[in-house]
Amino acid sequence: MKTTLIIISLRKVSLFIFTLFLFVGCQNMNEPTVGDYPIDENPAGGPLKFYVPFDFQKESNLFNAVDVIRAKYPTENGFNQVEGVSGKAFYGVTDAKIQYAKPNDWASTVGSFTVAFWEKHDGQTMNGGNPGAEHIFSIPSSNGHWSSGTMFLIFDQYSSSTTATAIKFVAIDADMTDNWFTWENAESIEGVLDNQWHHFAFVYDENTSGLILYIDGINRGTKTWGTHGAITLDDSKVSSFRIGNGPQSQNANGDNWLYSNWKGALDQFRLYNIALTQNEVQELYTNNQ
Repeated sequence: MKTTLIIISLRKVSLFIFTLFLFVGCQNMNEPTVGDYPIDENPAGGPLKFYVPFDFQKESNLFNAVDVIRAKYPTENGFNQVEGVSGKAFYGVTDAKIQYAKPNDWASTVGSFTVAFWEKHDGQTMNGGNPGAEHIFSIPSSNGHWSSGTMFLIFDQYSSSTTATAIKFVAIDADMTDNWFTWENAESIEGVLDNQWHHFAFVYDENTSGLILYIDGINRGTKTWGTHGAITLDDSKVSSFRIGNGPQSQNANGDNWLYSNWKGALDQFRLYNIALTQNEVQELYTNNQ
């Protein structure tokens, strides 16, 4: 079994390491040093490619949403800081987003992958003033796909008459084939928008072409992409990386479902370029509350 050391969060890393990041020019902007900051134990070039703990408490919202793997600051952060599942988190504001230049080298190194985060949302998802889609994350792209993206994740309640949430994970390969991994209609999931923190992990294994959804460490089912195998994202076309927002621009009516942003809270956003095991996902859930 792969070592669980890539999972367990360390709460303190020395100022020397952070200063070293700044020295080699990894950051997107100049910011004052902040002392120690949280990070997952992860060797150089390791499988954890992007991690935003949202735990900093500085005047700059850009600084507070820094990716601690490469010390990458977002270029935009219109979200509000709130209490998280552990430490701080960020809460979505209508038509706002947290945007980075890229998710480091994640898009260029995936074959298998894991996307993990905590979410907290009080009731119905909304697109404009109506029930509808809200995006957890997206990867906008100039690949020419109709969605303007190469990957995005949607939580969606179709109407106010249901409390179950449809979950839709969309991937667009470099060859322009796409697949919707969905838990919707009769498979929509109850209880994930109940104003409580829930941990999500989406684990794609290139050996099975299957995407497993884990909620609070529990396997909630697998969706497959035929015999597709390794995911290949066209990193050369990736134009940005967004947390809490879709890949397109908002329209004049304010109801573009491919832009609609997350209006709940998000915490501890992680991208791995490996498929974590069930035990590793469960440890990620248990050890980071």
